[in-house]
Amino acid sequence: MSDEPKTLLELGGGAPAPASLKDATLVVIDAQNEYVRGPLALPGVAPALDAIESLLAEARAAGTPIVHLVHRDVEGVFVPGTEGAEIAPQAAPSGDEQVFEKTLPNGFTNAEFGPALKALGRDKLILTGFMTHMCVDSTARAAVDIGYGVTIVENAVATRPLPGVLGRPARSAQEVHDGALAGLADLFAVVVPDAGGLSR
Repeated sequence: MSDEPKTLLELGGGAPAPASLKDATLVVIDAQNEYVRGPLALPGVAPALDAIESLLAEARAAGTPIVHLVHRDVEGVFVPGTEGAEIAPQAAPSGDEQVFEKTLPNGFTNAEFGPALKALGRDKLILTGFMTHMCVDSTARAAVDIGYGVTIVENAVATRPLPGVLGRPARSAQEVHDGALAGLADLFAVVVPDAGGLSR
Protein backbone atom coordinates (compact mmCIF):
# COMPACT_ATOMS: atom_id res chain seq x y z
CA MET A 1 0.00 0.00 0.00
CA SER A 2 1.41 3.39 -1.01
CA ASP A 3 2.18 5.95 1.66
CA GLU A 4 1.65 8.78 -0.84
CA PRO A 5 -1.19 11.06 0.30
CA LYS A 6 -4.28 11.33 -1.84
CA THR A 7 -6.51 14.30 -2.45
CA LEU A 8 -10.13 14.27 -1.34
CA LEU A 9 -11.04 14.28 -5.02
CA GLU A 10 -9.02 11.10 -5.57
CA LEU A 11 -10.47 9.47 -2.46
CA GLY A 12 -13.93 10.32 -3.78
CA GLY A 13 -13.42 8.47 -7.04
CA GLY A 14 -10.94 10.44 -9.13
CA ALA A 15 -10.16 14.00 -10.05
CA PRO A 16 -12.12 15.65 -12.87
CA ALA A 17 -10.45 16.48 -16.16
CA PRO A 18 -9.09 19.99 -16.71
CA ALA A 19 -11.32 22.48 -18.48
CA SER A 20 -10.74 23.38 -22.10
CA LEU A 21 -10.91 26.73 -23.84
CA LYS A 22 -13.86 25.32 -25.78
CA ASP A 23 -16.09 24.83 -22.73
CA ALA A 24 -14.86 27.31 -20.09
CA THR A 25 -14.66 31.00 -19.30
CA LEU A 26 -11.17 32.42 -18.72
CA VAL A 27 -10.99 34.66 -15.65
CA VAL A 28 -7.97 36.95 -15.14
CA ILE A 29 -7.76 38.02 -11.50
CA ASP A 30 -6.02 41.23 -10.40
CA ALA A 31 -3.29 41.25 -13.06
CA GLN A 32 -2.43 44.78 -11.94
CA ASN A 33 0.72 46.87 -11.76
CA GLU A 34 0.78 46.81 -7.95
CA TYR A 35 2.13 43.29 -8.31
CA VAL A 36 4.80 44.34 -10.80
CA ARG A 37 6.58 46.98 -8.71
CA GLY A 38 6.47 48.44 -5.22
CA PRO A 39 5.69 46.78 -1.87
CA LEU A 40 3.49 44.09 -3.42
CA ALA A 41 5.85 43.14 -6.27
CA LEU A 42 5.75 39.36 -6.68
CA PRO A 43 8.93 37.33 -7.28
CA GLY A 44 7.30 35.35 -10.09
CA VAL A 45 5.24 38.10 -11.67
CA ALA A 46 7.13 38.50 -14.98
CA PRO A 47 6.85 34.88 -16.19
CA ALA A 48 3.28 34.69 -14.87
CA LEU A 49 2.28 37.76 -16.89
CA ASP A 50 3.93 36.28 -19.96
CA ALA A 51 1.90 33.09 -19.43
CA ILE A 52 -1.30 35.13 -19.01
CA GLU A 53 -0.55 37.07 -22.21
CA SER A 54 -0.02 33.85 -24.14
CA LEU A 55 -3.15 32.23 -22.71
CA LEU A 56 -5.22 35.33 -23.54
CA ALA A 57 -4.06 35.17 -27.14
CA GLU A 58 -4.98 31.49 -27.36
CA ALA A 59 -8.36 32.08 -25.71
CA ARG A 60 -9.20 34.97 -28.03
CA ALA A 61 -8.30 32.87 -31.06
CA ALA A 62 -10.57 30.10 -29.75
CA GLY A 63 -13.49 32.45 -29.06
CA THR A 64 -13.35 31.72 -25.33
CA PRO A 65 -15.21 34.23 -23.14
CA ILE A 66 -12.76 36.27 -21.07
CA VAL A 67 -13.60 38.18 -17.89
CA HIS A 68 -11.26 40.38 -15.84
CA LEU A 69 -11.36 41.13 -12.12
CA VAL A 70 -9.52 44.12 -10.62
CA HIS A 71 -9.01 45.06 -7.00
CA ARG A 72 -9.86 48.55 -5.76
CA ASP A 73 -9.11 50.28 -2.47
CA VAL A 74 -9.49 53.81 -1.15
CA GLU A 75 -5.94 54.30 0.15
CA GLY A 76 -2.51 52.72 0.04
CA VAL A 77 -2.52 50.32 -2.92
CA PHE A 78 -5.00 49.64 -5.74
CA VAL A 79 -6.30 53.19 -5.54
CA PRO A 80 -8.33 54.10 -8.65
CA GLY A 81 -6.52 56.52 -10.92
CA THR A 82 -3.04 55.39 -9.87
CA GLU A 83 -0.63 53.45 -12.06
CA GLY A 84 -0.56 50.58 -9.60
CA ALA A 85 -4.29 50.00 -9.92
CA GLU A 86 -4.10 49.70 -13.71
CA ILE A 87 -4.11 46.30 -15.40
CA ALA A 88 -0.62 45.31 -16.57
CA PRO A 89 -0.20 45.67 -20.35
CA GLN A 90 0.28 41.93 -20.89
CA ALA A 91 -3.17 41.25 -19.43
CA ALA A 92 -5.07 44.27 -20.76
CA PRO A 93 -8.69 43.63 -21.79
CA SER A 94 -9.53 43.61 -25.47
CA GLY A 95 -12.75 44.28 -27.35
CA ASP A 96 -15.87 43.63 -25.29
CA GLU A 97 -14.17 41.70 -22.48
CA GLN A 98 -15.88 42.63 -19.23
CA VAL A 99 -13.99 44.08 -16.24
CA PHE A 100 -15.41 43.83 -12.71
CA GLU A 101 -14.12 45.71 -9.68
CA LYS A 102 -13.95 44.20 -6.21
CA THR A 103 -12.87 45.34 -2.77
CA LEU A 104 -12.48 41.87 -1.22
CA PRO A 105 -10.45 38.83 -2.33
CA ASN A 106 -13.44 36.82 -3.57
CA GLY A 107 -14.52 38.04 -7.01
CA PHE A 108 -18.10 36.94 -6.38
CA THR A 109 -18.49 39.70 -3.79
CA ASN A 110 -19.10 41.95 -6.79
CA ALA A 111 -22.85 41.41 -7.24
CA GLU A 112 -22.59 41.68 -11.04
CA PHE A 113 -19.76 39.17 -11.50
CA GLY A 114 -21.74 35.98 -10.84
CA PRO A 115 -24.70 36.88 -13.10
CA ALA A 116 -22.29 37.89 -15.87
CA LEU A 117 -20.59 34.50 -15.71
CA LYS A 118 -23.93 32.71 -15.66
CA ALA A 119 -25.05 34.63 -18.75
CA LEU A 120 -22.09 33.22 -20.65
CA GLY A 121 -23.60 29.76 -20.24
CA ARG A 122 -20.44 27.89 -19.27
CA ASP A 123 -20.06 25.88 -16.08
CA LYS A 124 -16.27 25.75 -16.00
CA LEU A 125 -13.77 28.47 -15.14
CA ILE A 126 -10.06 28.72 -15.94
CA LEU A 127 -8.41 30.98 -13.37
CA THR A 128 -5.21 32.99 -13.73
CA GLY A 129 -3.79 36.01 -11.92
CA PHE A 130 -2.73 37.18 -8.49
CA MET A 131 -2.25 36.26 -5.73
CA THR A 132 -2.33 32.47 -5.60
CA HIS A 133 -3.03 32.26 -1.87
CA MET A 134 -5.43 35.20 -1.71
CA CYS A 135 -7.77 36.29 -4.51
CA VAL A 136 -7.23 33.26 -6.75
CA ASP A 137 -7.83 30.93 -3.79
CA SER A 138 -10.89 32.84 -2.51
CA THR A 139 -12.52 33.11 -5.94
CA ALA A 140 -11.88 29.44 -6.73
CA ARG A 141 -13.49 28.24 -3.50
CA ALA A 142 -16.49 30.52 -3.96
CA ALA A 143 -16.92 29.30 -7.55
CA VAL A 144 -17.06 25.67 -6.43
CA ASP A 145 -19.65 26.56 -3.78
CA ILE A 146 -22.05 27.66 -6.52
CA GLY A 147 -21.41 24.76 -8.88
CA TYR A 148 -18.51 25.71 -11.15
CA GLY A 149 -15.71 23.39 -12.11
CA VAL A 150 -12.41 25.22 -11.65
CA THR A 151 -9.07 24.79 -13.39
CA ILE A 152 -6.02 26.83 -12.37
CA VAL A 153 -3.05 27.34 -14.69
CA GLU A 154 -0.04 27.11 -12.37
CA ASN A 155 2.45 29.17 -14.39
CA ALA A 156 -0.13 31.95 -14.84
CA VAL A 157 -0.56 32.62 -11.10
CA ALA A 158 1.94 33.89 -8.54
CA THR A 159 2.16 35.10 -4.98
CA ARG A 160 4.54 36.61 -2.40
CA PRO A 161 6.48 35.46 0.66
CA LEU A 162 4.68 35.61 4.00
CA PRO A 163 5.81 35.98 7.61
CA GLY A 164 5.80 32.83 9.69
CA VAL A 165 3.22 32.32 12.40
CA LEU A 166 3.60 31.13 16.00
CA GLY A 167 7.35 31.58 15.88
CA ARG A 168 7.82 29.54 12.73
CA PRO A 169 10.09 30.73 9.89
CA ALA A 170 8.86 32.98 7.10
CA ARG A 171 7.58 31.17 4.03
CA SER A 172 9.03 31.88 0.60
CA ALA A 173 6.78 32.88 -2.28
CA GLN A 174 7.25 29.42 -3.78
CA GLU A 175 6.25 27.72 -0.53
CA VAL A 176 3.13 29.89 -0.22
CA HIS A 177 2.27 29.31 -3.88
CA ASP A 178 2.75 25.54 -3.64
CA GLY A 179 0.79 25.30 -0.38
CA ALA A 180 -2.13 27.27 -1.76
CA LEU A 181 -2.31 25.15 -4.90
CA ALA A 182 -2.05 21.93 -2.88
CA GLY A 183 -5.00 23.03 -0.76
CA LEU A 184 -7.06 23.91 -3.82
CA ALA A 185 -6.17 20.68 -5.62
CA ASP A 186 -7.39 18.69 -2.62
CA LEU A 187 -11.02 19.47 -3.43
CA PHE A 188 -11.61 22.76 -5.22
CA ALA A 189 -9.67 22.83 -8.48
CA VAL A 190 -7.78 20.95 -11.13
CA VAL A 191 -4.28 22.43 -11.29
CA VAL A 192 -2.39 22.21 -14.59
CA PRO A 193 1.22 23.30 -15.12
CA ASP A 194 0.58 25.54 -18.10
CA ALA A 195 -1.86 26.11 -20.97
CA GLY A 196 -0.69 22.85 -22.54
CA GLY A 197 -2.32 21.01 -19.63
CA LEU A 198 -5.81 22.19 -20.55
CA SER A 199 -8.09 19.68 -22.24
CA ARG A 200 -8.17 19.90 -26.03
